[in-house]
Amino acid sequence: MSTLATDSPLGAAELAPIRPTSVRRAFGFELVKLLAQWRIRLLLLVCLVAPGAFVASVGQQSSLPADTVFGRWMALSGWAGPLVVLAFCGSWALPLITSLVAGDIFAIEDRLGTWAYLAVAVRSPRRIFIAKALASLLVVAVLMACIALSSTAGGLVGIGNHPLIGLDGHTLSVAEAGRRALLAWLCVLLPTLAYAAIGLLGSVIMGRSPMGLLLPALIALLLQIVTMLPMPAAVRMSLPSNAFLAWRGLFTEPAQLGPLWAGLLVSLAWAIVATATAYRFFVRRDFSDRTHDGSGWRVTLKGLLPLAIVSVVAAVGLVVAAPGTGSGITRAKVQDSLSTTFSHLYVLQTSELHRPAVTEAVMRTAAACDKGGSNDADSGPGNDWRCIVSWHTSGTAFVGRATFQLDVAADGRYVADGDGPIEVNGSFQLRTVHGDAPNPLWQFDGLVDLMTK
Repeated sequence: MSTLATDSPLGAAELAPIRPTSVRRAFGFELVKLLAQWRIRLLLLVCLVAPGAFVASVGQQSSLPADTVFGRWMALSGWAGPLVVLAFCGSWALPLITSLVAGDIFAIEDRLGTWAYLAVAVRSPRRIFIAKALASLLVVAVLMACIALSSTAGGLVGIGNHPLIGLDGHTLSVAEAGRRALLAWLCVLLPTLAYAAIGLLGSVIMGRSPMGLLLPALIALLLQIVTMLPMPAAVRMSLPSNAFLAWRGLFTEPAQLGPLWAGLLVSLAWAIVATATAYRFFVRRDFSDRTHDGSGWRVTLKGLLPLAIVSVVAAVGLVVAAPGTGSGITRAKVQDSLSTTFSHLYVLQTSELHRPAVTEAVMRTAAACDKGGSNDADSGPGNDWRCIVSWHTSGTAFVGRATFQLDVAADGRYVADGDGPIEVNGSFQLRTVHGDAPNPLWQFDGLVDLMTK
């Protein structure tokens, strides 16, 4: 009987080795499954429509989101819109997107009880994991690209393709503003994928439990709370959430790339470690056990421990690379940043008022700042910074002075609020030959580089 089976074509087919399904076919199958879900389709529609509609509508309002970086420029430049949306998405929207996509990619098989069928169809746990991970990461990247494109289109159509004021007061041309806005969104892709990797880990470990679905959002919320606490700059930059803020360094001249590189490297390490941990747990799983209901919090904490170790190692490395930075906010840094930003904006104000041209070299701007009075150390974040800016006027011995109240955040961003004189920074609007225009020196944003000494 065995001889006949071996000699016949049918017998040869029966004895031929069964090969696993290719990664390409498994990836296509998982991608179709994701895009067939109603919530993914609804999320895609929201990402395509909502950001653009928000930017276009807010840009026409008299009340702008001045508490958000670049928010006060939304009525003047369409390129401010995608940056305002990016600032919001980095804190809340992108972690939620990774939860809905990557946080459910494995857990859905537990809820439907289809692991046994999928294992028989693909015949390789390794290829199942690769296909699911790639499909979820691609969908996350596409959703993020939709948000960026929608917000950019809304800004350019609803507000206009105009130059943008950077975070040090210098004017970015249309082409330069577009290039840096695109680069900012690309930089945020890596920390987003790090949260997506955490979603993969939670989906593998927690099984059908909804806590696995919420893990990226919970981690993002925890990191948001942690970053509000006073801590050394090295610790702050050892968290992947830092990259969602460090892109702002692209909008100064020269660019503040130290915090950005730190955030990108930490995010890359988190993404690799979280994905590798999820893979290790997944390939050891018994797919024949239909009663599997997740691994519990003990295993979850064990899976998250490598991520904590990555941040500790990164913090130690940053302390060694930039010793003695502390909070990263010192009197000298605040004064230098404020004087540079004031100089750029004063030149812009002079041009809008059609006064004789002035250069920053002639102005020789200097700032003298104090935090909290004589009994307080002039360092660290706080809303009690008071600064006096002085500058020289071309062709005269006159020295101008203007007062600012500064609210300096722990991440280095500050808001300077003008406190007089009224003809410089004490009024909301300027009277120009073309009508009233916003006073660039009345209130503006600035940025302190946390990694410089």
